[in-house]
Amino acid sequence: MKHLLTLKEFSGGDILEIIQQGIKMKENKEDYFNLCKNKGLLLLFQKTSTRTNLSFQSAINQLGGYSVDLNWNSSNFSISPIQYEARYVSRNCDLIMARLKKHEDLKELAKYSSVPVINGCCEKYHPTQTLADVMTIYEYKQTFDGVTVTFVGVHNNVVNSLIIASLKLGFKLNLITPIINDDSWDDELMKEVKQSDLVQSFDNIEEVIQDTDFIYTDTWVDMEYFNNEEFVKEKDERINKMIKFQINKEILNNHKPLIMHDMPIHPGYEISEDIIESENSIIYQQAENRMHVEKALINFLLNS
Repeated sequence: MKHLLTLKEFSGGDILEIIQQGIKMKENKEDYFNLCKNKGLLLLFQKTSTRTNLSFQSAINQLGGYSVDLNWNSSNFSISPIQYEARYVSRNCDLIMARLKKHEDLKELAKYSSVPVINGCCEKYHPTQTLADVMTIYEYKQTFDGVTVTFVGVHNNVVNSLIIASLKLGFKLNLITPIINDDSWDDELMKEVKQSDLVQSFDNIEEVIQDTDFIYTDTWVDMEYFNNEEFVKEKDERINKMIKFQINKEILNNHKPLIMHDMPIHPGYEISEDIIESENSIIYQQAENRMHVEKALINFLLNS
């Protein structure tokens, strides 16, 4: 039995198989309506969600299965050791997708679950988002050889999963990350980065924009803190430091890389509104691909 907690668990071949299958499922939806007939997916949420919730519900339904939505805070997960609840809930489903605050809790859930567990986002990794990202890149390029992705923003869970994908698939990843989320830092992963020339850090976009095929940004403030009154000072400090890295026409300087963002978007902060809606924006395609690649992932975990 295989889990997806970081993306480290999968080989480059596994990832390529999943994204190629996702593209087939996207192009021929009707061929897969009964692929996971009567299979149950438990959706366990400790954090709020739009794309993860909707895409996984849609994915399992389109495969002929069903989903059950369970809120961590209104369930007994909030008052009992994870090992006991995990043993119980995994007897009621075929697969668990968990969006939790702490990666250690995800590891505990997977340790005691009798069915595959998918990390739907935690403070360290966001592997299902990255699967959608690389599927989108592959749709445009049909290869990862010679492809350059530039990420501009805060070093966070999305960056970690992108780094793993880069090391496994072979595309070049430029990082412009003036701020690091301490909770997201993966020391072991960054040691791997030092041994590879695929992932490199830069101080500004001007150094890399000419050779960038895809430019990717993300929120500067995590969703649970964006409207938190206790986080106002930190939020203001981040905005003041990061505003010069906003993806806009001026910073792109007539270059036309494809624009990526994992959403939710905060226009006027990490990206200008005209760039969100520009002809080079593939943000909505990227978001849609969450559902398609998750169908392939579900099939991979249940039927491979």
